[in-house]
Amino acid sequence: MTSVVLGSASPARLRVLRDAGLDPSVLVSDVDEDALIAELGDAAPHVVVTRLAQAKADAVVAAILSDDVPAGADCVILTCDSMLLLDGELSGKPHTPDVAIAQWRRMRGTVGHLMTGHCVTRLRDGAVVAAAADHQSTAVRFSDVSDELIERYVATGEPLKVAGAFTLDGLGGWLLDGIDGDPSSVIGISLPLTRRLLRRVDVDVADLWRA
Repeated sequence: MTSVVLGSASPARLRVLRDAGLDPSVLVSDVDEDALIAELGDAAPHVVVTRLAQAKADAVVAAILSDDVPAGADCVILTCDSMLLLDGELSGKPHTPDVAIAQWRRMRGTVGHLMTGHCVTRLRDGAVVAAAADHQSTAVRFSDVSDELIERYVATGEPLKVAGAFTLDGLGGWLLDGIDGDPSSVIGISLPLTRRLLRRVDVDVADLWRA
């Protein structure tokens, strides 16, 4: 039986996977994202988010292998990283209200692209036997909302801890005009892309569904 490990602290990603029939355990990766982004320099946006997902996978694998792995253990590790591409610039979690407000004032009335890097790693008998990585880009159409609504949204705290300072499946959904692409990727993890990456490591997603 192949088990699933989600290498992310994101409750949205965990919810997407659980709603889609998986029951992953969670092991949060320890990666200095800012340092890696700086190291990547002028790399293309899709390279940045994919490399971040791969670095998280490496960290989770190292954490798993630091424990005794039972003989015959078989698991797949799912890791992701999301950033918003707007006017050629990538942005992650704003963390502070001032940054979130400034970002929303730039975003309103425009179209950005939520970029999510994905990595699927298969671990068997204490060794990595396969890995596959790619990215998903989804266009997000932001509403031309008022300063007051932006400030009230930011005051909820929701946008401070999510990539791009918005959610699709929370309060932020009220401030979007729509998306063009995969909604699960905007929430945090693309189900279609993850299914394809699983096939590349010789796993059928149906084998991972809860009985």
